[in-house]
Amino acid sequence: MTRIYIGPAFDRWKDLKESKGLKSDAQLALLLLDSYERDDATVSTPFKHRGKRPLTSTLPSVTRRSPESMSSVDLNETFRVEEFNSLNNATIDWEDDTLLSEKDDGPLSSSQEDVTREFDIDEDYVPRICVRSGGVLSSNVNIDNVPEVSIDQSVHDDGGEDGPDYIPDPDSAPDVHDEDDIVGHPASIAYHTSLQQLVDHLELPEHVCTVIDPSTMAKCGAPKPFTVRITSRGTAAIIEWICASGHTVWKWASQPFLNLGMPVGDFLLSCNVLLSGNNYAKIALLFKFMNMGMVHQTTFRNIQDIYCIDTIKDFWNTRRSEIITRLKQKDSVVALGGARMDSPGFCAQHCTYTTIDNDTKEIISVVNMDKRATARNSVIMQREAFIRTFDTLHEEVKLTEFCTDAHVQISSLFEKGKYKDSGVHHSLDMWHGAKILGEKIREAAQQKDCTILHEWNKDICNHFWHCCKMTDDFHTFFDKWTGVLHHVTGEHSPLTDNRDKHLIQKDSKAHQTLTEIVLNEQWLKSVGKYLHFRSTAELESFHNHILMYAGKRFGFSPPVYGARVLLAALDYNHHLSRSPKINAAGQYEYRKLYNKKSRKWTLRTLKETKSYSYIPALQRAVLHKRLSGGGMPSVKPRTPDDPRHQH
Repeated sequence: MTRIYIGPAFDRWKDLKESKGLKSDAQLALLLLDSYERDDATVSTPFKHRGKRPLTSTLPSVTRRSPESMSSVDLNETFRVEEFNSLNNATIDWEDDTLLSEKDDGPLSSSQEDVTREFDIDEDYVPRICVRSGGVLSSNVNIDNVPEVSIDQSVHDDGGEDGPDYIPDPDSAPDVHDEDDIVGHPASIAYHTSLQQLVDHLELPEHVCTVIDPSTMAKCGAPKPFTVRITSRGTAAIIEWICASGHTVWKWASQPFLNLGMPVGDFLLSCNVLLSGNNYAKIALLFKFMNMGMVHQTTFRNIQDIYCIDTIKDFWNTRRSEIITRLKQKDSVVALGGARMDSPGFCAQHCTYTTIDNDTKEIISVVNMDKRATARNSVIMQREAFIRTFDTLHEEVKLTEFCTDAHVQISSLFEKGKYKDSGVHHSLDMWHGAKILGEKIREAAQQKDCTILHEWNKDICNHFWHCCKMTDDFHTFFDKWTGVLHHVTGEHSPLTDNRDKHLIQKDSKAHQTLTEIVLNEQWLKSVGKYLHFRSTAELESFHNHILMYAGKRFGFSPPVYGARVLLAALDYNHHLSRSPKINAAGQYEYRKLYNKKSRKWTLRTLKETKSYSYIPALQRAVLHKRLSGGGMPSVKPRTPDDPRHQH
């Protein structure tokens, strides 16, 4: 059952259905659609439900183009993506998903599009609130034809670059004594049949078997021809020349070896599965389909736990300390924080609290919290993660403001808890403020004689948005904000250009209910947290990065999960300041990306291809730990702070 909000048209809808003698809303909808198609000569195909409709927001200062050229803009034009995506140029709107049920979280599949549905018209239903990018800008260009970019495409670049054109020198497999012996060296896939062709043209330096019989201490002396055997050892190919007596006369390996005989390909593959955010099971399945040798799962886990996790943490701490050193030079640091819950099924196991610097948008703190560290109480995980974050940052930098979402437990820490006298101003994300206000009005509109508030909900939320944007102190805000009680009655200038909107009669029940909301003491008390007009929407981009390294549908041990989140942070910070990509025509190219949190479209400029230039340094650090530590222990002991110690 799907609900459609039709507001004041509800009564006319019911009257028309009764007058036509129709039994269902679906029959009336089909009747109206058929009538529309007959009257409109431009309609040539039946209407089909296509999920969320394209966005109609516009881009500033850009000339309208054909669909073929819409994804790029000439360099001499004045359009700026930052201006379009800026919170100052956004407005409050309702998400255009009225044909989706409340549980739907995205567009319908192709198989669902053609399914006939029975629509239940609900006069109490209001679409979810969203932020409309570029809503205050005046322009004639929309982004309907701008190609969309998926979450994974926004994190990992499409395509790749061709490798160098070279022919490696054939050689035996030397041992690796130093990180530079292998890091950055190219590698290839070699088929055994091709190796056999190579072997057939080789001339061994040995013409007879020189293996010494341990019992007689005499050389075997078996002459050519030798039998050639090609086998796989993990990811390496091993070629052996065997004499008639069964002795190995000569051996060649396709990879160098680490100390104690581990193929370097096995070690680096295990490292890089983690560093690239991949999953062992999927990579192993890929290798199986390719009929290639694969490092054993136990070996992979040991390499990951013993050599990679701590190295990644140390690498992140080094990079983070460079950022903190720069921030220490500032007299004021504004931090934006938000949590991401890892919730496979219905039980949150991990909470990642991330903090970014408001000016540079760099990640300055990542705190991972496991449910076992909070006595298996997932409700307080975000609060505890925030406390760890705040205590650390407050000691490291001159923190003057911390913006979060509207989390009650965190707000209480500043209102009457341990941070009441910290000297740090606690501000709230503007989108959450508009969302809370919209929900209050929606609930009030469900009362008898108050349904007219549905019509004014979006405009009242936009008025609140405008007041917060244009005022810096509470008294100025209050003067502007309370004017809404006069606007809706028509006493002052209207909030909207829609002249067909019904005015609210002064002193009516609807007006009295709205007055209670507007002048609510608790609501006005929280207004000061919105007047700095902050947004934590940028954190959604990093949360997408986390999904690429630690997907919610995969289970990870706490140390591995923490390392994967730090890899996402390294990726995000390293590629934060990439230059825009310019195509062959000298133009910028754009893509639109949907933000689930704020339910808004943002416009993205395609950036230069990611370099991942920090990865070789990270690989060297991991490999150095292996080379300097001797053999690999079978099990790594758990650290004292490992939450798996908790019961």
